Amino acid sequence: MRGTRPPVALTIAGVDSGGGAGVSADLATFAAHGVWGTVAVVAVTAQNTLGVQATETLSPALVRAQIASVASDIGVDAAKTGMLATPELVTAVAAAVRELSLSPLVVDPVLTSGHGDALLSADALAVLRDELLPLATVVTPNLDEAAALAGVGPITNRAGMEEAALTVAARGPQVVLVTGGHLKEPAGSPDLLVDDGKPTWLEAPRIDTRHAHGSGCVLSAAICAELARGMDPADACVAGKRFVERAIAAGIPLGAGVGPVDPGWERASG
Repeated sequence: MRGTRPPVALTIAGVDSGGGAGVSADLATFAAHGVWGTVAVVAVTAQNTLGVQATETLSPALVRAQIASVASDIGVDAAKTGMLATPELVTAVAAAVRELSLSPLVVDPVLTSGHGDALLSADALAVLRDELLPLATVVTPNLDEAAALAGVGPITNRAGMEEAALTVAARGPQVVLVTGGHLKEPAGSPDLLVDDGKPTWLEAPRIDTRHAHGSGCVLSAAICAELARGMDPADACVAGKRFVERAIAAGIPLGAGVGPVDPGWERASG
């Protein structure tokens, strides 16, 4: 029997029945980092590689109870949020984060699935921006999410990424990591890190694959895992980016649509 408790991470997110995103991806990523994964399920989706066919949310009270159950007994070294769906759920999660002092916190502001299916209502976006962002240690929006959080138009270039990232940073999170995978740069996939108001570009070559489902979840979960292990937030973002690059390169061709990335790439390659 081991006498030392492992680092513990908590994911507050939805269930992807196809296993490629949401809590499934988060738990696999935590495990790959040697971190014990705990869960507060917010919603259940009927989902596969072709899209989301149905969604049902849990009650805010039950979500709050799951978070409190884990925090009061097991403890939480770092937490992350994913799909939050409704204003009531965002409010409940933000309240639990404050009351239970859950920190560090990674906010993955999931607006849609990788197939474009809505996973956060329009009125919930304002609540997330006002109540959850100020509590975040790290926030990890993609281009569409960064534009929505910043209240700007579509982001089409690096200047737009920087403008949005700085605007989001001004709303309270310690670190902002805007992912640039959807930027139209054929050879590269740049991410922008803003730490203490200072922008830094994280460059990487573009990976030629269509199997990238769950990449945002794996990125934010990898950052959360590194935070649970005690890493500095900016360094955790760099490590998370490198981890998800390998997971994307190891993407799995499941189903007839967009297959998932593989957070177990290290095990598979070994």
